[in-house]
Amino acid sequence: MIITTTENVPGYDIQSYHDVVFANVYVGLNFFKDFGASFRNLVGGRSKGYEKALINGFDDAKEEIAKAAEKVGANAVIGLSVDIEASSGMGLITVTGTAVTVVPKTQAM
Repeated sequence: MIITTTENVPGYDIQSYHDVVFANVYVGLNFFKDFGASFRNLVGGRSKGYEKALINGFDDAKEEIAKAAEKVGANAVIGLSVDIEASSGMGLITVTGTAVTVVPKTQAM
């Protein structure tokens, strides 16, 4: 599955547009990550625990949007938009895009 933030895929033509697709993934952040993040807020620095949880959540969201695109018969998602909201204890990753069928330029009809 091709997933891109751009409106097209280099080397491919869009054969058909299917639907807007999206995925939401909630990421639970445990006490130890919260405590570490709070400590880093006091002294400065990055919270590796939060970062890892959000990166894993983003990967899960891409997998979910790929499944949604496959359900409508697409082989790519273009125009991917990512929204990440984090609050104490939870993170929400939302991805949206347009499900399309793409073909290599030499096969376009």
